[in-house]
Amino acid sequence: LASATATAPIALPLGVEDEADLRLPEQLHRHFSEAADPRLESLVGCSLERNTLMPHILQLTDSVSRLGGGVAESVRCLTRELVKSSDLTLHCSLAAAEDAATEEDRPHFAHVPTQTFPRRRIGPIPFSPGLAEGILRAAPDAIHLHGIWGVASRALASSLRSDTPWIVSPHGMIEPWAMQAGRWKRRVAWRLWDGRVLKEAACLHALCPEEWLSIRSAGLENPVAVIPNGVDLPPGPISPLGDSVLFLGRIHPKKGLAELLHAWALLRNPPLLRIAGWDDGGHLAPLERLRSELGIKHCVEFLGPAFGDGKDRLYREAGAVILPSHSEGLPMTILEAWAYARPVLMTDHCHLTAGFARGAAIRIEPLPFAIEEGMRTFLKLSKEERRIMGIRGREWVATSYSWETVAGQFQDLYRWILGGAKPPFVQ
Repeated sequence: LASATATAPIALPLGVEDEADLRLPEQLHRHFSEAADPRLESLVGCSLERNTLMPHILQLTDSVSRLGGGVAESVRCLTRELVKSSDLTLHCSLAAAEDAATEEDRPHFAHVPTQTFPRRRIGPIPFSPGLAEGILRAAPDAIHLHGIWGVASRALASSLRSDTPWIVSPHGMIEPWAMQAGRWKRRVAWRLWDGRVLKEAACLHALCPEEWLSIRSAGLENPVAVIPNGVDLPPGPISPLGDSVLFLGRIHPKKGLAELLHAWALLRNPPLLRIAGWDDGGHLAPLERLRSELGIKHCVEFLGPAFGDGKDRLYREAGAVILPSHSEGLPMTILEAWAYARPVLMTDHCHLTAGFARGAAIRIEPLPFAIEEGMRTFLKLSKEERRIMGIRGREWVATSYSWETVAGQFQDLYRWILGGAKPPFVQ
């Protein structure tokens, strides 16, 4: 970490007066060098010595709670399948930083040995010295980092070992829109942490060909494995379509929610729009004011976060699912909507454009008039036409996006970076 900060001067962003505000090398070095968190001794299932017969793969992420959004859900499902299907050839464990919902959601990760560590903050920079120390003490044979620009990537950057290969799954965080959001912060993080973590990775993981292109456009030349997210088909019979339209995801500008509200105000006799998700960064209050200003309180509901049985109920009650995003990796919401046999309205930025050709989705853009046009197209469809759209999506994800298949591909990827045969999906 100290060497990462000893670089050429950084051009200071507007409003930053002191380079020390960006680097803070002495403080960070001191905190990352603190005595190990006593809980490291109970990093369950993580051997402190290498095991050549049963390699240890450490999954690393910012959060193992609902606040981790789709990334945390993806990690939960992947680790579940890895533990289930590893047939004693790979050992998997999980490490993450703590947040406000960690203890409540910890039981959802009971299938895999999991350890979490407190977050701290120096000025604007959150970090976790315990997580960094935990990586070193676990001594894994390989590391799989999920997400960048956060606490986990900083912990990895400060604990890199030359003999430990790692994989990085950006989960859409290198997409152009994501790179432009908070641009100067991204540049600083790239210089200090994330650039090295990405450039020196044994392999990068793209969720789709579009993300592969974004990785290459960022100047990264590592091997890239293209492996999609998976999805679970819900148990029981398919529920009949309801009359409401569901948005499910975090409340954030990249999701196109302001544009969605403006589009709803343009519709004549709009259906009920149900918006379920957690407030990421204080964006909910402005959206609630906008709903009032547009006069659509009677047909737009903000439901708060939805998980488990609550999320299941929302999907089953919905008549369609909409995602007007500016940027995504491969959104779990769309895969889950199809798993529930719900028709979908989405943008090209969801990177599931084959859904349009298969007749399982209607294309929209993250613009009010484009969303309105897409909704008018949808509302003209009969109930039977909408039902068929949903069935087409369900049949597609059932054959192409099973978590069992995805986990098998990751097992092949882990074996390759540890010296095995190169899988055909690595480019």
